[in-house]
Amino acid sequence: PISDVSSDLTIEVGASSFALHKFPLVSRSGRIKKLLVDTKDAKISHINLSSIPGGSEAFELAAKFCYGINVEIMLSNVAMLRCASNFLEMTEEFADKNLEARTEAYMKDMVLPNISSSISVLHHCESLLPISEEINLVNRLINAIANNACKEQLTSGLLKLDHNFPSKAMSNVAPETPSDWWGKSLAVLNLSFFQRVILAVKSKGLNQDMISKILINYTHDSLQGLAVRDPHLVKGSMFDLELQRKQRVVVEAMVNLLPTQSRKSPVPMAFLSSLLKTAIASSASTSCKSDLERRIGLQLDQAILEDILIPANSHRNSHTAMYDTESILRIFSIFLNLDEDEEEDEEDPLRDENDTAYDFDSPRSPKQSSILKVSKLLDTYLAEVALDTNLSPLKFIALTELLPDHARVVSDGLYRAVDVFLKVHPNMKDTERYRLCKTIDCQKLSQEACSHAAQNERLPVQMAVQVLYFEQIRLRNAMSGGHNPFFFGATNSQFPQRSSSGVGSGAISPRDNYASVRRENRELKLEVARMRMRLTDLEKDHVSMKQEMVGSHPTNKLLKSITRKLRKLNSLFRINNMKAAGSKANSESRFLSHRRWRYSVS
Repeated sequence: PISDVSSDLTIEVGASSFALHKFPLVSRSGRIKKLLVDTKDAKISHINLSSIPGGSEAFELAAKFCYGINVEIMLSNVAMLRCASNFLEMTEEFADKNLEARTEAYMKDMVLPNISSSISVLHHCESLLPISEEINLVNRLINAIANNACKEQLTSGLLKLDHNFPSKAMSNVAPETPSDWWGKSLAVLNLSFFQRVILAVKSKGLNQDMISKILINYTHDSLQGLAVRDPHLVKGSMFDLELQRKQRVVVEAMVNLLPTQSRKSPVPMAFLSSLLKTAIASSASTSCKSDLERRIGLQLDQAILEDILIPANSHRNSHTAMYDTESILRIFSIFLNLDEDEEEDEEDPLRDENDTAYDFDSPRSPKQSSILKVSKLLDTYLAEVALDTNLSPLKFIALTELLPDHARVVSDGLYRAVDVFLKVHPNMKDTERYRLCKTIDCQKLSQEACSHAAQNERLPVQMAVQVLYFEQIRLRNAMSGGHNPFFFGATNSQFPQRSSSGVGSGAISPRDNYASVRRENRELKLEVARMRMRLTDLEKDHVSMKQEMVGSHPTNKLLKSITRKLRKLNSLFRINNMKAAGSKANSESRFLSHRRWRYSVS
């Protein structure tokens, strides 16, 4: 009992029992007054209040307040006392400065103006449902968090402007406060309250970068405990299924809260990739996975190999492929089928009426540079998945046929991946082997790759012949210094574009085609220069070898002496011939002069 006076009322709250007095309670609690005074039975000495929010702890503090004992209101108990005061009807109608008014004053002064305090109190409201919702405490706290977050964002922006462009001389500039310091504290909220907070800050205009950071932090904390599995856990058991369900709920909620899809989305690629991996592992909905695949496809030029190495569903047998290649097919298809008008509609300071002056071969060309990045990424991915013995040839072929012809400047990466796949899968059908090797453009292979391909027994005969043919053309052009249009970038009519197995590669735009041709020509010119230098070195080596062979022969002196004698004999014969010819010429000249004089008119 709170007082030494014998109690006349016993109140039970759950398993706890309180021996109290009627008068202090009735003077401040409207609910207890109704239960005792307004009833016809005046001898009531027992009341059950088990439904009070906060349980026995909340009632004990409320009872002390009724007895005039000082109750310290803190962040940890203000929500509980606010709900208890509402349940017990401890309003100003029954006493001045009652518990409800005291808690409201504390909320206005200490809780609502501060983001962290509001988040802490909101977290305590989770155990006080549905009373905390009915008295509008939850909505007030969420709105306060959203308003204060946007105010802080605005203040931070103004401070940054003042720091960069000071209007007055500022002696001491306070360091810029990180605007996401409160984001980590949101991780204490349950998923429902967290979703409501994010939707509120979105509606108030909070920066998307900040929202992305908050989502990343919350997802990491939520999935961290769920991702660590017991190695002895039986797959498909009740506990495992419950774990998957929790993961699926978190992932689907986070995907719904992500900022709007865009090629310039602030959401990092690594975070999107981790969400997709978890979505596949937890068997999330098709719409959830499709949304993530599209987001990754829009930003595919920012990805690295780890981002697209997506494991297949963990519930697989030993004959299932290691990686989910179907998702990768869809992701690359999304990137290749992006609407080209999306960029053309935006203002581009590099474009003007004289559009042909734009250097589409430069790194500033967004379309071409992105495709080149993605082509290198795909070749690296192909080399990695080619090691999977359970990957079917048809799926691997579909991956190799994804990119259009102009996407690759050099086909060495694709050739290496194909060679690895052929080595790991020696029992491929001849038709599949031929179709796979057909995806390699032999004209874009380097000299080293061509030399390797010409001796590679795993390749079909047709490809080996094709490699040797183009190597012959390369050498012939290098030796003649000419330019063969067939070898140096064939036209589209000579080499039609491959069909992209379900992926519409689309017609190559003239700008991209022009850039690709220029790049190929530049590469080939460098190759020709290298071949010319090599040919010159070979000629020098040949001449030096010839000289060494002649100088080192044992009969060298004999041959030289014979040569000298032959030269002398030859000179003697020449002199005799010249003398004979000279005498014959003199007799003929005399005969002709005699005839001329004989027949002269004079």
